Amino acid sequence: MSGPISLEPGDGQDDTLSLRLAKDTARRPNDTTLTLRLPRTGHVGRRSRTDDPVDRLAAELAERIGPAVHAYEVAALLESEGLTSERIQGQYGHPDLFSLAEDLFRKVPRSFPEPPPPPDPWAPDHVRCALRGALFALPALAYLLVPPLWQGGRETQGLIAAALLSWAWGQGLGHRTHLRLVAGRHEAGRTLLAGAPAGALLASAVGAAVAGPGPAALFAVAQSCYLAAAGVLLVLGRERVLLAALVPVAAGAAALPWWEPGPLPRTALPLLTLALAVGAAGHAVRGTLKVPPGPEGRRPPPAASLPYGLFGLAAGVLVLSVGRGHTLAVVVLTVSMGPAEWLLYRYRGLSVAALRATTTPRAFRLRQTAVLTVCLVAYVLPLIPGALLTGADPLPLAALGATLWTALLLQAFGIGRLPAAICCTVAAGLTAVHLLHGPPGPLTLALSCGAAAAVLAGCVLWLLGRPTAHA
Repeated sequence: MSGPISLEPGDGQDDTLSLRLAKDTARRPNDTTLTLRLPRTGHVGRRSRTDDPVDRLAAELAERIGPAVHAYEVAALLESEGLTSERIQGQYGHPDLFSLAEDLFRKVPRSFPEPPPPPDPWAPDHVRCALRGALFALPALAYLLVPPLWQGGRETQGLIAAALLSWAWGQGLGHRTHLRLVAGRHEAGRTLLAGAPAGALLASAVGAAVAGPGPAALFAVAQSCYLAAAGVLLVLGRERVLLAALVPVAAGAAALPWWEPGPLPRTALPLLTLALAVGAAGHAVRGTLKVPPGPEGRRPPPAASLPYGLFGLAAGVLVLSVGRGHTLAVVVLTVSMGPAEWLLYRYRGLSVAALRATTTPRAFRLRQTAVLTVCLVAYVLPLIPGALLTGADPLPLAALGATLWTALLLQAFGIGRLPAAICCTVAAGLTAVHLLHGPPGPLTLALSCGAAAAVLAGCVLWLLGRPTAHA
């Protein structure tokens, strides 16, 4: 080694600390130089000040070379840029493409950008959820057109009995239909074809028997047939068709403040809605039967849907207990079923996001606690002003809403027995209080439903607070 080692930068032409082995400083492809380059501390994409063509190429392609995990990826990139062997040897001083790729791979630090967030697999359909909430409440307008049936007594009890049985049967039939949808729409249509008429016939018989002969018995039969048809349309996703069928009743009820329709329109409008709903349900089922049947597999036992039917019965009893004397409060609760369904989808979407954002089971459970709290508060909080506007006590209504939403959340994950057992226990206790001491007070209702909601929320955190429940 001859000559001193310069420790000062040159005249602006070099930015490296070099050990020169030749006096000639001109960089030619055949020069033999040994260069010790200091690591760069600037941004990866910043162009280098050096005259080395390889450094300039590394600066130009830094953003595309940084994510590479092997030099072969850099070689593919260079090949796509159209670099020829003559250019690689003459301009960059490397014998071949792979040698240049390895040099660039060493020069550019690794940088792995975050992939774009994947789409939410549980993104809710906002219009559909809002529509379903309206569809749950609009049928109540039919009772405004038939006021003589709401004078209390045996007639009203017949309608309540038929409604409770229809709710229970509809919940069980809906669950079984969804299970059969796995095999195909043809199999689901056969389930509805057999189950919906049977449920309407059973509810009609019970309602007519309790109400006794008269107009109330006929209205109980019509109510049972409508609920069966509406259940078919909702399960098959025909919400807009059901909304169209409800137009006659909605129009008649909306005109009541300005127009007295008389006995004939009061009877004809609900019957027209019934005919439209039943006809639409029959047409929808017939459409599913035209689909070729799928491979015949093992049918789920009917007992698998029994907990869902019992939950429907218990939910009906709880709603009647809280809404006794405050019919409009029940309407508020039924309208809230649309937002409740939307929040169920949001819970599942936020749970999937929590899987990507956390790395330990404990962190995931904490994240799940926050998700459950936000969704539950978002559902229950609007019920309070709704109850105040209708003159009802807000505490029982809010507690019942929390109970129903957490129970529906567990059911959405296929957990049916636990929420059915809890809700049936509370419903049985409130029924016993009603039979022995009269209607339960607001405090009893709030404490009973609040305790059920707390137990169900604990079950949600225990069963759904594990990452495996959402995988």
